[in-house]
Amino acid sequence: MAKDRTRKPSSTWETVRTIVYALLIAGLVRTFAFQPFNIPSGSMIPTLLIGDYLFVSKYSYGYSRYSFPFGLGFFSGRILDGAPERGDVAVFRQPPLNKVDFIKRLVGVPGDRIQLINGQLILNGQPVPRRRIEDHMSRDFRGNVRRVPQYIETLPDGRSYTVRESLGDRGPADNTREFVVPPDHYFAMGDNRDDSNDSRSWGFVPKDNLIGRAEIIFFSTDGSAGWLEPWGWIQATRFSRIFDSIE
Repeated sequence: MAKDRTRKPSSTWETVRTIVYALLIAGLVRTFAFQPFNIPSGSMIPTLLIGDYLFVSKYSYGYSRYSFPFGLGFFSGRILDGAPERGDVAVFRQPPLNKVDFIKRLVGVPGDRIQLINGQLILNGQPVPRRRIEDHMSRDFRGNVRRVPQYIETLPDGRSYTVRESLGDRGPADNTREFVVPPDHYFAMGDNRDDSNDSRSWGFVPKDNLIGRAEIIFFSTDGSAGWLEPWGWIQATRFSRIFDSIE
């Protein structure tokens, strides 16, 4: 009995079409809904750790050219514009070169006056309350244990988060001039205040540079096992952080 060879090309085409559809749907979701983002540095410790993987909601702030892969949007400004709230953890294209995606906390909105005095955040002339909590115990490169001060900082709208002061209140950026946030710009800082490259050094974040708001951690690894070391994946995974919302 002869084999039926007429179904093979059709089956191959169905597979190709399914893959194309899947890629198109994934691209649309990434562009307009949620973009995955991984944490490469410690500037947002303890809120976000190196090795955290999270989803960023693109629709929260609307869309600009940087909402598209490689910044290839064919328009200027923003559409479906949504204003960030003070305290949001946001992903944005870092000015002034606009080539690298950064993630920081937006502590200043348009019109705010921002200053740090001895590590204390001053917002519109008033100290932002911070409450000392248990120190974080860490080890330096020599293995020596050191205590790192931590605080719960609470913004005027009641939003609270933990900040870390690895150099106490004597860090090089713990005393600043007063910054006045211009219209359509934001002031961003890392929660790891003494180990963050942020608005204190390179200035304000233009609204058009915003990509989205960090929402939830969907995976986290401590880095002790690489992608080619499956035997160590379970031990390396920080299961307690998976599905944590980002405050």
